[in-house]
Amino acid sequence: MANQTNTSANYADDLPLAAEDERKLDVVGHAGLLLIACAIGLVANWVGTGTSPLTALPGMATLYVACIIGLALARFVPFYLPSVAWVSLIAILITIPGVPGAAWVSEKVEHLNFLALATPALAYGGLALTASEFAIARRSGWKIVIVAICVMIGTYMGSVVVADLFLRLGQ
Repeated sequence: MANQTNTSANYADDLPLAAEDERKLDVVGHAGLLLIACAIGLVANWVGTGTSPLTALPGMATLYVACIIGLALARFVPFYLPSVAWVSLIAILITIPGVPGAAWVSEKVEHLNFLALATPALAYGGLALTASEFAIARRSGWKIVIVAICVMIGTYMGSVVVADLFLRLGQ
């Protein structure tokens, strides 16, 4: 067996550091991931608000279609605009009063609670690490773990002090 030494620099060299080009998005692959996100969102909405998933399904399906159209526009329109901007534009357009179907869309989306939908997405965003972040962590070595722990403890302690201060002011 050959003597191989895998240093953190070797791992970092293997990982691509370029960001994903949204003009080359795999819309079909992202559609599948969005279906999973929608299912999680329906469950979170049900737990958070008590609204039945069947009641919230038309609103979620509308958001899903708006996302797919936005991703397709980001992929196929000849000029670059981030997919989040396309999705936002589609969502705004379909809810402008006076646009045919806007009242129906607003009525159906009304059954969805934004916080219930945002919580799982933000939790995933907080935990998700990209390949470039792994490469940066590998280059930084064990010292980044100590810095991260200190930052988390400092943030937590700062939050406790601020919360305690405001709770004492409110009494």
